[in-house]
Amino acid sequence: MPAKKTPKEKSYDASSISVLEGLEPVRKRPGMYIGTTGPDGLHHMIWEIFDNSRDEAMGNFADKVEVTLLPDNYIRVVDNGRGIPVDMHKQTKVSALETIMTTLHAGGKFGGDETGYKVSGGLHGVGVSVVNALSTHTRVDVHKDGGHYMQEYNIGIAKAKVKKLGPTKFNGTTVIFQADPTIFPEIKFEWKRIVTHLRQQAYLVKGMHLTVIDARDSEEKLDPKTLQDTIYVTDLKLEVPKQTFYFEGGLKSLVAFNNQYQKPVHKNIFYVERNDYDENVLSVEVSLQYVDDISSRISAFANNIYNPEHGTHITGFKTALTRTLNTYAKKNNFFSVKDKDTGFTGDDVLEGITAVVSVKMPEIQFEGQTKGKLGSVEARGAVESVFGEAFNEYLEENPDDAKAIINKVVIAVKARKAAKAAKDSVMRKGALEGMSLPGKLADCQTKSAEDSEIFIVEGDSAGGSAKMGRDRKTQAILPLRGKILNVERARIDKMLASEQIKNLVIAMGTAIGDVFDISKLRYHKVIIATDADVDGAHIRTLLLTLFFRYFKPLIEGGFIYIAQPPLYKIQKGKEVWYAYTDAEKVAIVGEEEEIVEGEESEETEDEAEERATKASKFRIQRYKGLGEMNPDELWETTMNPENRILKQVTIDDAQEADRVFDILMGTDVASRKSFIQSNAQNATIDI
Repeated sequence: MPAKKTPKEKSYDASSISVLEGLEPVRKRPGMYIGTTGPDGLHHMIWEIFDNSRDEAMGNFADKVEVTLLPDNYIRVVDNGRGIPVDMHKQTKVSALETIMTTLHAGGKFGGDETGYKVSGGLHGVGVSVVNALSTHTRVDVHKDGGHYMQEYNIGIAKAKVKKLGPTKFNGTTVIFQADPTIFPEIKFEWKRIVTHLRQQAYLVKGMHLTVIDARDSEEKLDPKTLQDTIYVTDLKLEVPKQTFYFEGGLKSLVAFNNQYQKPVHKNIFYVERNDYDENVLSVEVSLQYVDDISSRISAFANNIYNPEHGTHITGFKTALTRTLNTYAKKNNFFSVKDKDTGFTGDDVLEGITAVVSVKMPEIQFEGQTKGKLGSVEARGAVESVFGEAFNEYLEENPDDAKAIINKVVIAVKARKAAKAAKDSVMRKGALEGMSLPGKLADCQTKSAEDSEIFIVEGDSAGGSAKMGRDRKTQAILPLRGKILNVERARIDKMLASEQIKNLVIAMGTAIGDVFDISKLRYHKVIIATDADVDGAHIRTLLLTLFFRYFKPLIEGGFIYIAQPPLYKIQKGKEVWYAYTDAEKVAIVGEEEEIVEGEESEETEDEAEERATKASKFRIQRYKGLGEMNPDELWETTMNPENRILKQVTIDDAQEADRVFDILMGTDVASRKSFIQSNAQNATIDI
C-alpha cells in the first residue's frame, strides 16, 4: 500500500534539518536524556526510534511501521515514509543522515517550514542521536528517490561515510540498534510492555498499520547485520510471536478496548475530532463512554505522548463536561427543586467515565522533564470549546444515551452525600490528629513518619508473634481479622462501615477521598505481611485493591511493600538456614540429600532434631502461616531490616494495572475465568 501524501508536499532534504548542539554529553550523563539506565530507559530507546516513524505517519507521509526484536539484543524499526535525507548538510558539511544520527537537536522537528513536522512527539529532537550514542552498533538504511543508502555507527561515531548500495523501488527508513551493556546494567526487553505501549500508539494514529514481532528465538536465527535486503520481517513468514494493529476508529476504538470488561451505561460511544482548530492547537480528539462502575478512567495525550499527570487539556475537558451535563439536566428538568441551584459537581460527573483526550500542537510545553503533565495553556480553551460544543450536540441527538448518563450522575450525587456523611463521622473521631487509634493497633514509639513502619498482618496469632518480636521504637503492628471488604465496586460509606478498613484508614492517618492528605501519612513503610497460602494471597490482593483504588499516591510514592517471609526453616545439627524459595531450599540441602520433613513427622521438634542430627539428615519445616513462627524467628526472617526481604509495590503501567483489577476484582465472571485460564501458566501455585 503506498504511503499517503499531503496535498502540498515540498521536498524533504538537507535544508530541512537544523542543528543546535553536539552529542558529547550523552554517554557521560545518559540519565539526562533517557531518564534512567534501568528498564524504563532501555525501553525508552525503542520509543525514541519508533516515534520518528510514528511522526511520519502522523504527518501522512507513512502508513506502515514494523518493530522487530532480534537476537543479540538488537531492535529493528522500519517505516515506509519519506526516508531520512542523505544529501550534504550546509552547516555540518556531512550528509544530513550523519548529522541527524550524530548531533543532538538535529532533525526535521526544528525547521519551522512545511517540510518539517507540524506536530511531533519528540519535544527536544534528541531521540535518534541519543539512541545512537548509547548503542554499541547502529545501522540505518534509507530508501529514497530510487536509491538505497546505508551508514553504520559504533557508540555514536560513524564508521564510514554514507554508502549507496544500489537502486530501490521502496521509500522509507530502517534503523537497527544494539543497546550498550556498559550503559545499561541489564538488557532485557519485555515483550508485553512493548506490545502494550505500541498498541496504545496505534490507537492514536488512525490508519497506521503497526506490526510488532518477537524474532529473538526464531529457528532461522536472523542476523541483524544481514537483513539489509529485507524490507519487512513479516515478509519472511516466520513462526514467531507477532501482533498487528490497525484502528480506523482512533480514540473511539481505544475507549471500546478499555471498556471491554465493563458494562456500558449507554450504547453509543461519544467521539469528536477537529483538525486545524487554530495555529496553536492543530487537533483536538475526545472520546468517552460511561460504564456501571464508580471509578473514573481518563487517559491524556499530547502529541501522542501519554500524560499520566494530565494537564491543561484535561482541565478543559472536565470544565466542559461538568458545564454541559449541568446545562442539559436543568434544561430537561432532571433536577429536583432543592438540587436545582447546586447541580452536579466535577466529581459527580466523573464517576464511571472512561475517556481519552488527545491534542496535537506545533509548540508544546510540559511541566517537568518526564512530559507527565501538559502545561500549554492554549490546550485548555481548545478542548473546552471543541468538546463542549460536540458533547452538547451528542446529548441532544441521543436522548436515550443522555438520560442514561444523567441518571448515572444522579446516583453518584446521592452516593456522594451518603459517603460524605459517613466519612465526616470517621474524620470527627480524630483520624487526622492520630487520636482514637484502633485498639488492635500496637503503635511504635517514634513520632517520625520517615523512621516508622506498619506491618499489616493476618490474624491475631501472627499479630501476637509480630508484636512480641518487633522493634517497638519504629515498628507498628495492625492485625486484620479475616478478609477485608472487596472495595473494587464499594463506595466510601460502605467501606468505612467496615471496621477493618476504618481501622486501617485511621491508623495510616492520611484520611480518604477528597480529604486525603499524603503529608499526614504516619508510616513511610506500609508492609503487607500475609501467609504464604491461598487465603494469604487473597487478603494481599484485597489490600492491594484498596490501596490502588483509594490510596494510589502511596503506591506511586513507593510507600507500599510486601513482606517475603521464608517458606522453609532448614536444620542440620545446630545449623539453621531459612529458604525463601524452593530453589533456595534445593541449593541448601541438595537434590539427593536425605530429609526429615517437619510437617509430616509425628515426633516432637526435639526428637526430630536429635534423629536428624544422628543420621546427618536435614530437618525441614514448611511455614504456611506467620503465626507458626515464634517471635524470634519472625523478627529474624521477616521484620529485621538487616535480613528481611521486602518487595516494593510499583505501578509500571497504571492503565494495565487498572484493567487487571477490573477483571480480577469486578463482577464479570466470564472475563475473570478467561483471564485466569490465559495466565495460569504464569502463576506460582502452592499445593
